[in-house]
Amino acid sequence: MTYFFETYGCQMNVAESAALKAVLAERGWSAAPDGEAADLVLINTCAVRRTAEERALGRLAQLLALKKKRAARGRFLTVVAAGCMAQRMGEELKERGADYVMGTAARSVFPLILEQAERSAVSGSSLELSPLPVENPVFAFASSHLEEGNLRSFIPIMHGCNNFCSYCIVPYVRGREVSRDPAAIMREIRLLGEHGVREITLLGQNVNTYRWEGDDGGRLNFPGLLRMAAAAVEKTPIKWVRFLSANPKDFSRETIQVMAEHPVFCRHLHLCVQHGSNDVLKAMNRRYTREQYLELTEEIRKALPGISLSTDILVGFPGETEEDLEQTLDLMNRVRFLYSYMYHFNPREGTAACSLPNRIDEGLKRRRLGRVIALQKVHTLELLRERIGSRALALVEGISRKNADELVARTERDEMAVFPGKASRIGSFAEVTLASLRGNTFRAAEVPPKEC
Repeated sequence: MTYFFETYGCQMNVAESAALKAVLAERGWSAAPDGEAADLVLINTCAVRRTAEERALGRLAQLLALKKKRAARGRFLTVVAAGCMAQRMGEELKERGADYVMGTAARSVFPLILEQAERSAVSGSSLELSPLPVENPVFAFASSHLEEGNLRSFIPIMHGCNNFCSYCIVPYVRGREVSRDPAAIMREIRLLGEHGVREITLLGQNVNTYRWEGDDGGRLNFPGLLRMAAAAVEKTPIKWVRFLSANPKDFSRETIQVMAEHPVFCRHLHLCVQHGSNDVLKAMNRRYTREQYLELTEEIRKALPGISLSTDILVGFPGETEEDLEQTLDLMNRVRFLYSYMYHFNPREGTAACSLPNRIDEGLKRRRLGRVIALQKVHTLELLRERIGSRALALVEGISRKNADELVARTERDEMAVFPGKASRIGSFAEVTLASLRGNTFRAAEVPPKEC
């Protein structure tokens, strides 16, 4: 039996897809090169933006057409919709023809889906499908999110969100915050180290609010978990630790201090600002001001010299004025992000912002987004050029697609570099000199070991 996954959206979906693939491997399934060759196709969906849902719906329609063709030839295809869009649009996806719909807390029924898919594949008939039991809505973490062969791996440490930003669907499709047992997190760190992983990323919708209360009355917050992770990593081949996503309102001085004390934490941080106007931030229910954000970035850079920052920026929010946009551009000029994920407002049904008045014209939203993108390109190029001639430690991730004699590597500042080398170096760390730029990628030269 074979499977094929298509994963949309955030890193949490990537981690959850990896956990589901582990279940398949345990049952003896193997990966297919594409959906055409698979017995089961799973689409792990995203609901954050309408465009993500439209892509998933389009792909689902293609798969259902393939399912009909396959059935005519006596070969059954099981189509599974999972993730946030599945949570939000469950009944509609069933009506469209998906065999199974798994919401964000439905992983416990996945083995039952596989059992029925195996029976259906043998018989070649959808008549073998039977209703699944009503799922338990309580979310449970998988024990491992390892994807064999990967040098970098995600470790979910919490699930859900309590923030209710007015534009965001996540709290409605993933539920309230649930923190993972720190002992389970440490076990997964050790497991990943044993399987050749060199870099881990701790994941959560808002990692800063991680809270664990043990049966013995002990309590652990996010900085405490970072200290535990740093100690655990020291006993493994893992060299770097990152974390996503960090909300500025919950980013504590203690977290900055822990990062400064332990070089295992990469000198790059994704710190979502969303906007530079206090009026818009308030309407978004972000619960911090531009002044607080700027103060936080200054503290981070003072404690962690040389750190690079990236962010998310949302333009065209209802009621946004030209002055609001200028404040966003001003904040970008002050912080100078290495890169940004930039997008314009899409109303999501069920969120507070969906019913707000003073919607921005689609054309104006795109023009404003264009200005933000243009400025970010300037900052990215400036920051990368400033790095030419400097040295950096980089994790060798693979062979360049453009030149088989070059290796692709990533620095702890989340910069990409290529340099001459053999495939045997993949998975190792190399000290390189950043010599020049090709687009946003450095051309580099490895520092000979005697100079290290």
